[in-house]
Parts: sequence; C-alpha cells; structure tokens
Amino acid sequence: MKLIVGLGNPGEKYAGTRHNVGFDCIDYCANEMNIDISQTKFKGIYGSGLVNGEKVYLLKPLTYMNLSGESVRPFMDYFNIDLEDLVVIYDDMDLPAGKIRLRQKGSAGGHNGIKSLIQHLGTPEFNRIRIGVDRPKNGESIVNYVLGSYHPEELEDVKQSIVQSTKAVEAWTQKSFLEVMNEFN
Repeated sequence: MKLIVGLGNPGEKYAGTRHNVGFDCIDYCANEMNIDISQTKFKGIYGSGLVNGEKVYLLKPLTYMNLSGESVRPFMDYFNIDLEDLVVIYDDMDLPAGKIRLRQKGSAGGHNGIKSLIQHLGTPEFNRIRIGVDRPKNGESIVNYVLGSYHPEELEDVKQSIVQSTKAVEAWTQKSFLEVMNEFN
C-alpha cells in the first residue's frame, strides 16, 4: 500500500500557481493511473486504485498548505499506512523550474507544508518528490511568487516535471524508493 500526497491550496484562486504543483501532479497521477479522486475525509480529497498490483492512495489535503499535516497524519493512521509507504510531492524554490529531486528525508527548508508534516508525523524522515519552481527575481516577494502563475516560458518545463514525477511514483510501486531515487535524480 502506498500513499502519494500532493501539497497545495484548495480553491480556484490558487489553481495553476507554483505552490499548487503538488496538487497538479496528483491530478496528473489520477488521470494516468485511472484513479477517481472524489472522496472527502480527513480534511482532504482522495481516491484509490491498483497500480502494478499495488494499492495506491492519492491525497490532496484541503487544509491549506500550512496545515497539511492535519490531513495526512489522520489519513495514515486510519488506513494504517507506514511512514516508508508515504511520498509527498511539493514545490521547491531551490530547484530550477522543471527539475525534480527525490529525497528520503530532509529539513522543511522554509516550506510551511513540509514543516506541518514534520510536526504531525514526528519526523523529517519521509519520502519526497520536490518539483522545482525557481526563485523570484527582481525583488518580488516570495509569497506573491509562489502564489502566482508560471511565466509562459516555464510551462513546458513544469509539465515535464509533473510527467517525470508521475513516472517516479509508478516506478515506486515496483521498486524501492532508493532505486527510484537513483533512476530519477
């Protein structure tokens, strides 16, 4: 059993923003894996299906980014999902737009969604897929940047990073996360 969590903010206001690339990736995963994400519980929206014979849950917390752990922890407890069977997909300003990086642990790095997860899970040791969104330029505020839309020249790179992240998730249903890291990093 695997749980794939995409971080983002609910509502049309945030659709298509850099901070919602985790949600965008879950939507793409759902489409590629033929999983209907329409069940609501645990302060989130989710669905499940079989991928390569493995039961997979896709979850989008609806708590807003800064409270993501309030959705993920109860979900994991209810379905008895082990920490090593969790992967969290989220935006990362330390990577160029379109680049992905898989990690098994790490700090929050200033990301409030990850900070909330570390707090609620009680550990920074969980699998992650970081999707690059680059840093703001010309003194633009970080908040305005991550809650803003992509520049037209970034769109294709971001789409490719979502495709690559989905392929990594699919590979994880058949291999260890370490093997997937070695393949996709």
